[in-house]
Amino acid sequence: MSRLILLLLVVSAGVLGAGLWIPLKALVAQELLTLAWAESEARQAQIRPWPWADTWPAARLALPAEERPMVVLAGAHGESLAFGPGLVVAGERGRGPVVIAGHRDTHFRALKELSRGAQVRLQHPGGRWQGFQVVGTRVVDSRYEMISTADLAEDVLLLVTCYPFDSVDSNGPLRYVVEARELPHIPAGSTPLVTVAGQ
Repeated sequence: MSRLILLLLVVSAGVLGAGLWIPLKALVAQELLTLAWAESEARQAQIRPWPWADTWPAARLALPAEERPMVVLAGAHGESLAFGPGLVVAGERGRGPVVIAGHRDTHFRALKELSRGAQVRLQHPGGRWQGFQVVGTRVVDSRYEMISTADLAEDVLLLVTCYPFDSVDSNGPLRYVVEARELPHIPAGSTPLVTVAGQ
């Protein structure tokens, strides 16, 4: 009987540990990425957050529900998304559509709270902040609808994550898309804090 209880405790601890591993890894990675972002800005170079990384900090994204901006990585392949949202498409010199993808259970879980009128900000290398206001959200089925950047206006920011938010299926076809439009210029030195309009 005591061996059975011990076995159940070990299995329970393993399941709990596996469930906490991904959010913990995402949290620790953001700390390392923040350091790499600061070094990248100081040196004006692409600094990898750890020696074996195949990506680097490309931007920072401030969402209303987050206490501080999160670092966005260059590219959005599966391994890098475990550490932070990925920059899929970026316009030249801050012009053109921007598409950022992230995991629904870590960095982009706050997307479900974004509604029309919410403001988000994107910081580019060099320190310039670009403000956006959410104009809508939608769910798309990736089997039938692809997001074509050729069809996007140059003042659009799309934030994309898997859907539904509480699903245990990590390979589902549904995507939750937040569409935001650029706000007028944000003055240099302005705070990156964000607010939700009407609240």
